[in-house]
Amino acid sequence: MRVSRTTVAMPPPLSPTSPNHDARPSGVLPCILLLHYTGMATAGAAVARLCDPAARVSAHYVVDEDGTILGLVPENRRAWHAGVAGWRDIDDVNGHSIGIELVNPGHDWGYRDFPHAQIAALVDLAGKIVARYHLHPAAVIGHSDVAPARKIDPGERFPWDELSAHGLGIWPARAEPLEADPAAAYAALARIGYRFDLPDTEPAHIVAAFQRHWRRTRVDGRLDPETMGLIEAVARLCADTGRPT
Repeated sequence: MRVSRTTVAMPPPLSPTSPNHDARPSGVLPCILLLHYTGMATAGAAVARLCDPAARVSAHYVVDEDGTILGLVPENRRAWHAGVAGWRDIDDVNGHSIGIELVNPGHDWGYRDFPHAQIAALVDLAGKIVARYHLHPAAVIGHSDVAPARKIDPGERFPWDELSAHGLGIWPARAEPLEADPAAAYAALARIGYRFDLPDTEPAHIVAAFQRHWRRTRVDGRLDPETMGLIEAVARLCADTGRPT
């Protein structure tokens, strides 16, 4: 669902700020809430990079492990957080999304669980964003979903099931294993939103990205019966909730 810009009550300006942003496409409101992890050794290092004009990366918000929230880019501006990415029929993911970075060292620096205080703060922040832009739960996704060949964040430790209980993301209540059928699986993954036409992207990248989000105990890019069943269950749930745009 898209709404006119005049109906959206914007939050007050936040600080510190990043210089790394530009104008959204004319008339476009966010229709994706994209979650990341910072993937750096410390929160300070991550914020410094997101505010460094030479880095040319940013996000709208950073949520620290203790629940502290920093606003780096106004929501009405395009932050540079997704890179080369795509979701459903959207090529300019930055222009159509709000980006939230969760402080976590990531897989290169000692990946760990996301603390309760951090997730509680995220739920509050994300809930306000979803309400502000009338987003469907299916519009809340991860960086690895929109860039499956390049990115693995926020990763398999991120509690997507917990967020879904607050209307942030979708999570099937149950899914029966099904015989693996690549053609049916790829069609269902496309209905969910995954893009097979992104550069250097193979089907195994997309299956692994799906597993990282919805089957976190096994992320190997293989289409086994459990993964097949989950793909079909999530696709049905996407159809039930409607397009996240």
